[in-house]
Amino acid sequence: MDADQGIVIPPSEATVLSGHEREVTTCQWNPVLDLLASGSFDATARIWHMSDDSKNPNELVIRHWMDGCSEKIKSCKMSDGSMLATGSFDGYVRIWRTDGSLRYTLRQYEGPINALKWNKQGSYILSARADGAMISDVGDGYCNTFTFHTNNVLNVDWRTDNTFATCSTDGNIHVCEIERTKPIKSFRGHTDRVNAIRWDPQGHLLASCSDDKTVKLWSMKQDTCVHDIQAHSQRICTVQWSRIGPSKSNMNLILASASLDSLIGLWDVERGACISKLTKHTDGVHSVAFSPDGNYLASGGRDNYVHIWSIQSGQLIHSYKASGSISEVCWNSRGSKVAASASDGKVFVLDMRKV
Repeated sequence: MDADQGIVIPPSEATVLSGHEREVTTCQWNPVLDLLASGSFDATARIWHMSDDSKNPNELVIRHWMDGCSEKIKSCKMSDGSMLATGSFDGYVRIWRTDGSLRYTLRQYEGPINALKWNKQGSYILSARADGAMISDVGDGYCNTFTFHTNNVLNVDWRTDNTFATCSTDGNIHVCEIERTKPIKSFRGHTDRVNAIRWDPQGHLLASCSDDKTVKLWSMKQDTCVHDIQAHSQRICTVQWSRIGPSKSNMNLILASASLDSLIGLWDVERGACISKLTKHTDGVHSVAFSPDGNYLASGGRDNYVHIWSIQSGQLIHSYKASGSISEVCWNSRGSKVAASASDGKVFVLDMRKV
């Protein structure tokens, strides 16, 4: 990497969370508490209690065992403080209390759980599966199953507490509503699998990214896409919205896209135009995440690097080299810490107040 050494975060400044024995596929901060959850191919989820100054946080291990067999964890998501949802390759969604006790085991379906998402109230958990999207009311354990896709559902996202979107390997996107048996709207335009979908913070626009190398923006007011962004030269792994523009500017809402071509695109969604392309990664970028104030972007990818970027200037301001490929990056709710999960079984936490 040709970055100025002044921006490189030394290994001594990172908190390394060791315990997982295989690739850590996902990590996520609790929206309220200073807890970090991680899930791994070693068939465990872990909840790390992160105090401000601790280099050795307390660790709660949650083991996934079914009839004597361990199950790899592909996704985990924390609600607003009381529950952790995990999805594994055995097709089960499990809901855990933060003390590690199992609250619900939601019925089995064929194939792995590809993604999970809580609604804002924490009353429903939405899961993407090989044969459709499952929605579960965790208040009473009731499960309502939707199977709008004949192909593998890869990702899901809530628009409101009653409506959500799903995407799949067939390239189609469906907007669905609780208690309805058919989609209320469908978007067709991608020519290959859709890897991620994200509603903007107000639920006006839906962003999607695909193996067809495009990012598309959709509106409930029309059937064709609002913007068709020819964004990258390889598969686009994910898209993420900034909750706001940078707090020190008058910039519009921003969308970030990350691709296996090693580039990150920042897009002005009002015009569908590129603000900047971030180019310091040397291999595919798997994950991006905006800081809560919209001022910074964290990214991680195959080159083992976690980069922190200034949105206003487009410059790389901090960089940390992990010991494995990065699968996911995420900010805590205060914007003071960035966590990253890696292929070597480690989870890394960077305290941005100290760097």
